[in-house]
Amino acid sequence: MTDKERGRRITDVGTMKALAHPLRMRLYRNLMLARVATASQLAELVDEAVSLVSYHLRKLAEHGLIEEAEPQRADGRERWWRPASDGVSIHDEDFREAPEAAAAHTAASRLFAEQRTDMYRRWLDERTHWGPEWNQAAQSSESALRLTADELDELNREMLALVHRYDEHGRAAEAAGDLEGRENVAVHTYTFPFRA
Repeated sequence: MTDKERGRRITDVGTMKALAHPLRMRLYRNLMLARVATASQLAELVDEAVSLVSYHLRKLAEHGLIEEAEPQRADGRERWWRPASDGVSIHDEDFREAPEAAAAHTAASRLFAEQRTDMYRRWLDERTHWGPEWNQAAQSSESALRLTADELDELNREMLALVHRYDEHGRAAEAAGDLEGRENVAVHTYTFPFRA
């Protein structure tokens, strides 16, 4: 694929289940950050055996979540992988009709939330090792708004567009060689109705 999809929407249970495996999700996230990597490189990042990582990468590839990439070295001894899209999205309306699909969607959403929470906890544990500029820039906030479902949908679209704009800016700056001070930054948002 020459032009990657922007935020591939997953609509089938099989693909969602393939991604909603704890190790596969960690591999996918690390591959998104690296953009291209081998099973050996990813195995080192997740502290697992190369053979196990290779198996799970093939499962992700079977569902079109990742694909083979051009070799980054001339020796050609290892297969290189890259994400097949610039992210994925999973929407409730694609899985609510069948009880099994709805249950799978809930399980996947819980796994993703747990992994995101683990990432944030790791930041909290390690933030003293980051400079004052990162500690000042990092933020955690909570808001309780009074909105309609349509207004919440609009808010989500606007926030995602803003995140995409910053992502594109960062990628363009990196492509131009502006690497000074750049780090991976996680942006996790959850918007949902609740009753007190």
